[in-house]
Amino acid sequence: MPQNLIEKIAQKYAVDLERDHVVHSGDFLSISPAHVMTHDNTGAVMNKFKAIGATKISNPRQPVYALDHNVQDKSEANLKKYAGIEAFAGEMGVDFYPAGRGIGHQIMCEEGYAWPGSMVVASDSHSNMYGGLGVLGTPIVRTDAAAIWATGRTWWQVPPVAKVELTGKLKPGVTGKDVIITLAGLFNHDEVLNHALEFVGDGLSSLSIDQRLTIANMTTEWGALTGVFPIDEVTYDWLEARILFVEKRGLSGIPSDEDAVEDSSPRLNYGRISELKQKAPYADPDAFYAKELTLDLSTVEPYISGPDNVKTMTAAKTMEQTKLKIQKAYLVSCVNSRVEDLAEAAKTIKGQKVADGVEFYVAAASSEVQAESEARGDWQTLVNAGAITIPPGCGPCIGLGVGLLEENEVGISATNRNFKGRMGAKSAKAYLASPAVVAASAVAGHVVSPYAYNEARPQGDIKTNEKPVGEAKAVSILDGFPTELTGNILFCHQDNLNTDGIYPGKYTYIDDFTPEQQAGVVMENYDTDFVDLVEKGDFLVGGFNFGTGSSREQAATALKYRGISLVMAGSFSETYKRNAINNGFMVLEAPELVKDLIDAHGRDKLTVATGIKATMDFGKATLTYNGKAYPLSAVGAAAQELVLTDGLENWVKARL
Repeated sequence: MPQNLIEKIAQKYAVDLERDHVVHSGDFLSISPAHVMTHDNTGAVMNKFKAIGATKISNPRQPVYALDHNVQDKSEANLKKYAGIEAFAGEMGVDFYPAGRGIGHQIMCEEGYAWPGSMVVASDSHSNMYGGLGVLGTPIVRTDAAAIWATGRTWWQVPPVAKVELTGKLKPGVTGKDVIITLAGLFNHDEVLNHALEFVGDGLSSLSIDQRLTIANMTTEWGALTGVFPIDEVTYDWLEARILFVEKRGLSGIPSDEDAVEDSSPRLNYGRISELKQKAPYADPDAFYAKELTLDLSTVEPYISGPDNVKTMTAAKTMEQTKLKIQKAYLVSCVNSRVEDLAEAAKTIKGQKVADGVEFYVAAASSEVQAESEARGDWQTLVNAGAITIPPGCGPCIGLGVGLLEENEVGISATNRNFKGRMGAKSAKAYLASPAVVAASAVAGHVVSPYAYNEARPQGDIKTNEKPVGEAKAVSILDGFPTELTGNILFCHQDNLNTDGIYPGKYTYIDDFTPEQQAGVVMENYDTDFVDLVEKGDFLVGGFNFGTGSSREQAATALKYRGISLVMAGSFSETYKRNAINNGFMVLEAPELVKDLIDAHGRDKLTVATGIKATMDFGKATLTYNGKAYPLSAVGAAAQELVLTDGLENWVKARL
């Protein structure tokens, strides 16, 4: 059967597949990614790693530690934390990058860990960025990271895949940041929520790797789980340029991979590029895509996103007319602080000065980026204009360090998120834009566009495809896992039911809250009648995007403790899904069932105890309810194992 690029890479990194199994969307897989990156949260993963009884890293070449989030904090406590992570890395033989080297995602690209055609994960939501290099980069949670350290493996469900075709060519001065702001603003109704994206089209040849990394990075904010560009001549040229740079820099001294093929950088060398050119994966011509989106790059102009959300966009030239005064401007973060970004900003404001009353903060994505920018003269141009420089790292993008937005201030930023309160005070307003727009606004003192383009509606389209119905295949069932499960349907229609509705935040940090107590307060903020309506063994059916919001795992465990056998929904927050399955609690997407239940019961009642039994046939991957059979994703061995062992931590303990 034909496969798209996402499915092909997932196939390569899946382990323990049944013979002749061809990976497709919906499959639950046990995966062994090429690398797993953790940053300041390495300390928290270390605690999980030790708590499950692990004493050594399964494959020391797999993890990468890069300190980047709180690098401006020189307190004794933070320095002690950082020293502890470095010591642990040395003890375990893991590659370690200290504070000041740069943002972890940038390091993963610069040092060759994010190798085209591989699968690389990180305990951070912006691991999508690796897709700019043709890497299946996707986020995991901390329990997954600990599992990979201990066993080399975790699990992943292959998401639906959408194809995004970029045609035409960008106008001068229009950037990758404008492209992703346009995509998120044009298709702003969750069209790609929890999808994997593959970028295609004749417009790609004119997009540099820096531009691609920016677009891939912010597919996170668009709602996708990964956004992957094809491996092409642009990719090969960038890799070869990196090799020359690394050779000029001198070897870093980082331990080498076992598969190094030349006496140069263990990950960046001509032998690997030659092999990549021969074996790079590509989508089959007749591969299936759940959705197909198009965007004409020639219709994209400088846009501004926000405030308070990423999916509201306004043409920069239109906003300029409002004379929106700013107090702070930011050219920082993993999305837009690379060499091209700094060069574009410097060119925009060369010879000018930052306006009175404006603070303009600049940080490079890495120490290497800063060094190259200094060598080009761009860094000094920004400093001469009045920019305030801060160390390579995350900083104000996540509300840490100097330069945060104060009460009622307005900021314009080349970062990737502008959520209320993220970059400082909740009353502040943050807007996102390209480096050139940010720099020009810092000089003007209000939001401006450095380019004289008039607002024009970007030209794009979307098509949804019906998946062809293939021959049903029997699913192998592990010993001890039920072939069938029966329960009454309990219907909670609410779309976007967040984790605070499922498990109130006021209980989250009560560490000694028992399973019985969790069960007693579940759904308290959604429907106080819920706990009285549910019976042990019920199947809970929710709406779409079930479990959005906070990552608290109790929103999954509380339902499990209340006696719910499994949860079905139109779709799930990916973090909720991971937390549920990591706790041995099965969740399955059943959009057609949800639509039928809404038709039958409406939305008047928050919770409907239908009193009608449904039967889940795991061997046939179907649910039968009210005389109708609904095909569902097969619950493969990887997911079955987690249910049988009552969660990922127990699964790991059994394999130590």
